[in-house]
Amino acid sequence: MKNTANELIIIGTGPQAQIARDYFHEFSDKKVLGFACHEKYREKENIYGLPIFTIEALTESHSPEDCLAFVAVGYRKMNKMRQALYEEVKGLGFAFANFIHPKATVSESAHLGENVFVFEDNTIQPYVRIGNNTVLWSGNHIGHHSTIGDHCFISSHVVVSGSCCIGNNVFVGVNATFHDSLTISDECLIGAGALIAKSTKPKEVYLSSRTKPFPKDSEALGF
Repeated sequence: MKNTANELIIIGTGPQAQIARDYFHEFSDKKVLGFACHEKYREKENIYGLPIFTIEALTESHSPEDCLAFVAVGYRKMNKMRQALYEEVKGLGFAFANFIHPKATVSESAHLGENVFVFEDNTIQPYVRIGNNTVLWSGNHIGHHSTIGDHCFISSHVVVSGSCCIGNNVFVGVNATFHDSLTISDECLIGAGALIAKSTKPKEVYLSSRTKPFPKDSEALGF
């Protein structure tokens, strides 16, 4: 049965966790009780007035029956740090909240897993499936019948055309574009501005060429 608890612990203490707290506070009915991290990383008592709990003692201070969790850390090590925290907290018995910004457009036929964060201005078209513990930063287009796996991080202004299949632990940089009906294998790193026209193999890296500086400066151009 779905946990309908209204209280929430943010797992993490860094910038992503702080942003998640603000979004949940401003745009959801969830009451954020505080943050949580492992004891060895707990360097202060609170963040912006909210307490920092320890993961090791989390079930002693908060019941999984009465409180939800949300893991909010970044994409380091191909999202595996976030994955490990998600699996650890799930093992403690906690259910996870999702965040869907009210200015995101999500089709009624789309399916989202748990611990999913969808920022503003995302368009998620019909029959899209998004796995667990995946982040979609602002302004992406996820085309119809596409699938995004578990533990992924999709940066801003990414275009995923229809019927694509993106695997697990994939990172996609800003302004990347995918042709339709592609398969992006697990643990691929797609850099900013990349244009992906063929399916990939696991753990491949795609980086677009940077724009070279013009030989004249702006003053010489007389712009």
